[in-house]
Amino acid sequence: MLILTRRPGESLYLGDDIRITVLSLQGKQVKIGISLPPDMVVYREEVYRRVMEENRMALETSNEDLLVAAQLWHDVQK
Repeated sequence: MLILTRRPGESLYLGDDIRITVLSLQGKQVKIGISLPPDMVVYREEVYRRVMEENRMALETSNEDLLVAAQLWHDVQK
């Protein structure tokens, strides 16, 4: 992990397209601004973890799921 010290109004760049600016400090909170390309997606960590977990669960297949799908397919073919 890279650790940097920045003051309000100071920025850092990630590559050529992403700029992170410290906007303010209030007690233990830091407000940051992020400028990035419009096609880039940003998630808060807790949202990202939830999305990854839901994606993992959606990819899991059980034998029961396969049996239900086979029965539905059989019913449609009648």
